[in-house]
Amino acid sequence: MSRVGKQPIALPPGVEVRIDGPAVSVKGPKGELTRRLDPDMHVEQQDGQILVTRPSDQQRHRAMHGLTRTLIANMVAGVSEGFSKTLEMQGVGYRAQMQGQDLVLAVGFSHPVQIAPPANIEFQVEGTSKIVVKGISKEQVGQVAANVRKVRPPEPYKGKGIRYAGEYVRRKAGKAGKAAAR
Repeated sequence: MSRVGKQPIALPPGVEVRIDGPAVSVKGPKGELTRRLDPDMHVEQQDGQILVTRPSDQQRHRAMHGLTRTLIANMVAGVSEGFSKTLEMQGVGYRAQMQGQDLVLAVGFSHPVQIAPPANIEFQVEGTSKIVVKGISKEQVGQVAANVRKVRPPEPYKGKGIRYAGEYVRRKAGKAGKAAAR
């Protein structure tokens, strides 16, 4: 049996779960999320916990068991605590600022780049070089953070660009380092 899939999901206080066949809705203090899951997986609520079981030991069912449990656990965590992803900007003159709800980036282009947040996503700027993406859907927070990073990904020669907090960017020597190695 799946080690992840067989673990029950504890419901924190203030979180309600509604199971409607393959659709699961989770409502909490931060918002509400709804997702259609694999119809073969059995999701049930017992004693303030959610249990996910699979119908057989087929390879497909084993694969979906842990995934289904993790998706529901992320929904519960999102509506109760929320998710965030931090990005850092490195480079001379690179800065971020808020303009209403929108994020405005100055990253070495001839024009500033303006990014409007999708529904349920919020940007925060700490200082001028730290961007925090917050929301209740882990999937959506990760995708929006990846889209912000894609504006100017870190380059390997000087390390300039937008990177995740704690991300390691492998550096290359460049022309001068190549000539010295001969």
